[in-house]
Amino acid sequence: MNGVYQLPLERALAGSTAPERAAPATAAGGSPVLLSLDRVSVERGGNRILEGLSLDIRRGSITALVGPSGIGKSSLLATLNGLLRPASGTLSVDGIGRLQTPASLLAHRRHSATVFQEHALIARLSALDNVLLGLADRRHPLSPLPWPRALREQAVAALAEVGLLAKALSPVSRLSGGERQRVGIARALVREPRLLLADEPFASVDPALAERLAGEFQRLVRERALTLVVVLHQLDLARRLADRIVGLADGRIAFDGPPARFDAQAQARLFPLHPAPAPGQPQ
Repeated sequence: MNGVYQLPLERALAGSTAPERAAPATAAGGSPVLLSLDRVSVERGGNRILEGLSLDIRRGSITALVGPSGIGKSSLLATLNGLLRPASGTLSVDGIGRLQTPASLLAHRRHSATVFQEHALIARLSALDNVLLGLADRRHPLSPLPWPRALREQAVAALAEVGLLAKALSPVSRLSGGERQRVGIARALVREPRLLLADEPFASVDPALAERLAGEFQRLVRERALTLVVVLHQLDLARRLADRIVGLADGRIAFDGPPARFDAQAQARLFPLHPAPAPGQPQ
């Protein structure tokens, strides 16, 4: 690790807590809906995988996307991030409008971030360097110069927020699965997003750690005024984490409502070959 990282890291370590940050505020007169899909269809490899989806995502909400494997949940997440262009229909974002031009897509991506299932980290780099990669679009990609001091301090603060300040200089290869997932979360937070997307973020950790990480997501949504859309296969965890569940089946929205309405009957419509267990039985 290059010595240029030492000063901001030592100062953060001496403080023992992350630098105080102002609570984000919703713009005056802003819409309660952050982004909206209007009859969106998505294709991959020439195949139509999502058909005519209409969906409003409200600010400050936690939406869980559930459904059988291969149904298109990750494709929907990529569409929400502007990485996958709809074959038809429109995606609109409050304050930006329809995502139809390179400029509008860039503006949306600047305020979005994704946490990946398999972390998508570089094992030989430190936790701090991996978090800095979340800011790669803030400087020239071929720059040989050290990261600007302000960005390094921003990355340190993100690691502190997820409880990994002490591991900032440790290679990711030496971290546990849970610690790696926290690095992935810090890399997303360092972008200071409005929209946080998470693709099966608990798939590689044990149930107890998944519960703790879910609690971290809820805290971050509350404290940072984030909007979270998360793909989950753990249905009980989706019920506890989210305030809204959207279920996909046959390329369409088959369920959309609060967790209390996602009962055995609704689950059976999404997973006909895997009916819900009887009350008291684990899933």
